[in-house]
Amino acid sequence: MRVIEHLDRAGETLFSYEIIPPERGGSIDDIIRMVEQLAPLSPPFIDVTSHAAEATYEERDDGTIRRRVRKKRPGTISICGIIQNRWGIDTVPHLLCAGFTREETEDALIELNYLGIQNVLAIRGDTPNHLRRPDPYKTRNRTAVDLVCQLADLRQGRYLDDLENSSPLDMCVGVGGYPEKHFEAPNFKADIQHLKAKVDAGADYVVTQMFFDNAVFFEFERRCREVGITVPIIPGLKLLNHRRQLRTLPRHFHVTLPEALADEVAASPEHAGEIGQRWALTQVSELLAHGVPCVHFYVMNDATRVVQLIEDLG
Repeated sequence: MRVIEHLDRAGETLFSYEIIPPERGGSIDDIIRMVEQLAPLSPPFIDVTSHAAEATYEERDDGTIRRRVRKKRPGTISICGIIQNRWGIDTVPHLLCAGFTREETEDALIELNYLGIQNVLAIRGDTPNHLRRPDPYKTRNRTAVDLVCQLADLRQGRYLDDLENSSPLDMCVGVGGYPEKHFEAPNFKADIQHLKAKVDAGADYVVTQMFFDNAVFFEFERRCREVGITVPIIPGLKLLNHRRQLRTLPRHFHVTLPEALADEVAASPEHAGEIGQRWALTQVSELLAHGVPCVHFYVMNDATRVVQLIEDLG
C-alpha cells in the first residue's frame, strides 16, 4: 500500500520508522532483529536509507596509495524486499540524486516495482567525496526536484528511452523538509519555495528532518501551508541516546538542541538515554494533540528506546 493511502485511511496518528542498512560485510541479522522489535507495533511503513559510493584511501606496504570506491552500506533494495515480503510491512526505500545516474534510478525503480514496493523517498543526498567520470551517454538528476520529475514521468509510463507498450510505475513519492532550514539554503523563505517546487513536481507527502523543539515544526508547517503546500507533512523525531550526540547531531544533521535538553544531558550524561526518551515522549504527546498524520522515528540501528516510548504511550 502507498504511504498516502495509509495516511488517508488512518483514524488516528500513525507511527513509522527509519533504519539504515548494515555496513559492508555486516550481517542482515541486526536488521532482522530490529524489524522483529518493530513489527509488534504494527508500523504502516518502514523507511530504509540509501548511500552513494564513497572513496577510501589505503597505504600499501610499498608506500603507494590505493584508492577504492565502493558503497559503505549497500543493500537498500534487498532489505526493503525482505521486510515487505517477510513481514508484510510496506517499505520506503530512499532514492538519491548524488552518485547515481537517471538510468540507474530508472533501473532501481523497475526492480522495486517487481518486488511490489510502491513507495520511495526522493532526496538529493550528500555530495560524494570522489569525482565520478561522467558518461556522455547517461544523464543525472542534479536536485530532488529533478528526481521527482523523473518519477512523475514514470508514473505516466514515460521512460528515458521511447518504449512501446510501456507500463507506468505508479510510485508514491515522499520528499524531505527542513524545519530549521536546509543548511545550504540562503534563507528560510527560499527553502520553503524549494520544497514547494518538489511538491508541485509531484511529491505526495513531506517527511521532515529531525527536530527537538515542536515550536520549530509548528512554524515550519504554518509557513508551508501559507505558500500553498497542501500535502501531508510528517514530523521526524530522533531519540537522543548519548552525550556525544550533543556534538554529532548538530554537526551531521544541522539541527539545534534546546538548551534545556542539552543542559540536562550534560549534567547527567550517564542518564542521557532516559532523558532523551522522556524529552521525545513529551514531543510526541504534543504532536498527537496537534493532530499530525504520522510521527516518523529515526531509529537508525537501535530500536529499543523507540519501542519503549511507544509502549509508554499505550
